Amino acid sequence: MVRSAVFSSAIFLSAIAGLGAAAPTAGQSSPKQTSPSTASIDRSTSDPSVAPQVAEAEAAIVKSDWKTAETKLDAWLTTRPNDARALFDAGYVADAQNRTDDAAALYRRATEADPKSFEAHLSLGLLLARQGKLTDARPELEAATTLDPGEAGLVLKARAWRALAEIDKPDPDHPGDPTQASSELLEALKLTPETSADTLLAANLAESTGQLEAAEAAYRRLLTKDPGSSAANAGLAHLLMARKQYPDAETLLRAALTKSPDDPTLSAQLATVLAAEDKAEALPLLQNLHTLHPQDAAITRMLAEVEAQAGDAAGSDKLYTTLLASQPNDTELLVAHGQNLIRQLKYAQALAVFDKATSLDPANGDGWSGLAFAASKTGRPAVALHALTMRSKFLPEVPSTYFLWATSYDTMHDKGDAIAYYHHFLESANGKFPDQEWQANQRLLLLEKKN
Repeated sequence: MVRSAVFSSAIFLSAIAGLGAAAPTAGQSSPKQTSPSTASIDRSTSDPSVAPQVAEAEAAIVKSDWKTAETKLDAWLTTRPNDARALFDAGYVADAQNRTDDAAALYRRATEADPKSFEAHLSLGLLLARQGKLTDARPELEAATTLDPGEAGLVLKARAWRALAEIDKPDPDHPGDPTQASSELLEALKLTPETSADTLLAANLAESTGQLEAAEAAYRRLLTKDPGSSAANAGLAHLLMARKQYPDAETLLRAALTKSPDDPTLSAQLATVLAAEDKAEALPLLQNLHTLHPQDAAITRMLAEVEAQAGDAAGSDKLYTTLLASQPNDTELLVAHGQNLIRQLKYAQALAVFDKATSLDPANGDGWSGLAFAASKTGRPAVALHALTMRSKFLPEVPSTYFLWATSYDTMHDKGDAIAYYHHFLESANGKFPDQEWQANQRLLLLEKKN
C-alpha cells in the first residue's frame, strides 16, 4: 500500500511532539509519551487510500486506546508484513507505551519497507538517540535530513538537524564535534526560528570551543528572554567562575536561586563560589546538598574538600573513604585521603596511600609531596629523598620542600647537601616558619662548626 503524504505528515507531526525528543544530555530522562492530537487524525480520515483496518487503528491511536490499535495493526501486519504505514503506526503505539525495543524494531521494518519514509527514519533516529545509541541514531537522522517530510514540512526536518546537533554536542562523557554541531544547528535555523533551546545549545558550543565572549552573549540573550532559565544561569555562572569573577557569579546565582531554590546545580555552583571566597556559608550549603543528594559523587567531593579546609579532617576523610570504595584507583581521591591522614597524624597509613597514588600516577606532584612528608615523619629519609626528586620534575620547590630535603640529608649524614638545603630553606622562608627556621639555624651551627 502507498502511504498518503497528507496523512503521514499529519499524524507524524503530532507523534513527534510527544515521542520524538532529541538525544537527552547525560542524566536527562526520556520525554513523557503522549498520543497524537485529534486534529491531526481528523485531517486524514478523508484519505481514500487508507485501508479501513489501518484507519480504525489510527482512530484508536487518537483516543490513546493502545490495546485496540495494537490488536488491529497486529492483525493487519500478519497478512501484510511490509506495509510501511502500518509498521510505523505499530512502532508509534509501542513507543507510546515505552516498549522501546519493540518500537525500534517496528520503525526499522518501516524504513526497510519504504526507504524514503521520512517519518520512520526520523522516529527511529530519535528513539535510538533517547536510548543513548548515538552511533546507530546518526545514519537514521542523516537520512531524514535528505528526505521529503511531506505536509509536516520544515519543522520536522529542522527537528532532525537539531537532534544531530545534540548528538555532536560535547559533554563530559562524549567529546563530540562542536564544529559539526554548530553546522547542524545552523541548518535547523535555516528552516525554523531560533528557540530558547537553540540559544542555549549555541552558548554551550561556543563555550566548548573557547569562544567565551560569544557564549556569554548567548547566555545573556537567553536570560533576557527567560530570566528564570536555570540552564542559562548555570552556564553563565560557569563562565564567570572560570574567569574567577566570584562576586559576579555569587550575585547571579543568588538571584537565580530565588526563582529555583531547589536546583542542585545552581546550589552546588553557589557553594563552589562561596568556598572560593572563603565564606563560611559554603559548608552548611554543601551539607544540605549532600543530605538531599547523598549519592551524588560530585557534591560529596565538594563537601569533603570544604570540610577539610574547615579543619574537620576526620569528617572529610569519611566522605573520601566512601568515594574510594567505588573508585579505589582515583588518584585525586587518594591524595586527598592521604592529606587528611597526615592532618590526623596517621603517617604510616598516609605513606601507604601516597605510595599507591604515585604508583598509579607518577606525574602527580601532590602525591610525591605527600609521600615525601609521610616518609620523613616515619623515619624513611631515603624514600623521602626519592619522592622529593620525583616531585621536582613536576612542581617548583617551596620552603617546606627545601626543609624536607635538608632534614632528610641530615638524617642520612650527608652534611654538605644538608647544609646547602638548610640555607635554601632559610633564604626562602622569610620568617614565615619560625619553628623550622630556629631548627635549621641550630643544625647549621652544629654542622658548619664540625666542618
